Amino acid sequence: MRKLTVSAALIGLTALGVAVPAATSQAAESSAAGAVCDSKWGARNGNMYAWDGYDCNGSPIMVASGDSSNWGAANDRASSVMNRGFTGNLSIVKFFYWQDHQLGHTCLYPGELYADNLSDNYFTDGNVVDNNIRSHQWVNGGCGATLT
Repeated sequence: MRKLTVSAALIGLTALGVAVPAATSQAAESSAAGAVCDSKWGARNGNMYAWDGYDCNGSPIMVASGDSSNWGAANDRASSVMNRGFTGNLSIVKFFYWQDHQLGHTCLYPGELYADNLSDNYFTDGNVVDNNIRSHQWVNGGCGATLT
């Protein structure tokens, strides 16, 4: 039902886009943010996912059920992330600016599901998160910044 309602709303807004100013059209476009991430969300399976593209586009560049001290080939490439970890103990994904869980960090809580555009998020050291993650670990807290 949700997809039908969203589709109907988007069709209606698209039709209005011909007769209304561009600002309204841009607002309609931003309301569709996360559509691909929404489509890739599934049952909790204990994994963290990262994509090179915004809105979870393409194939994941990183899928991990445990901690990783160095993302290797995925270093400095993530533009969207998803937390499908189990709730309870160690359910928060803490992302780090540097390998070995060093320097600034930010977190994605299980209730947030995903962050579809990391360009407007910052690590605790002030660096932008987009294309700057090099390690992560599953934690229970200790987050000075969160992804939105």
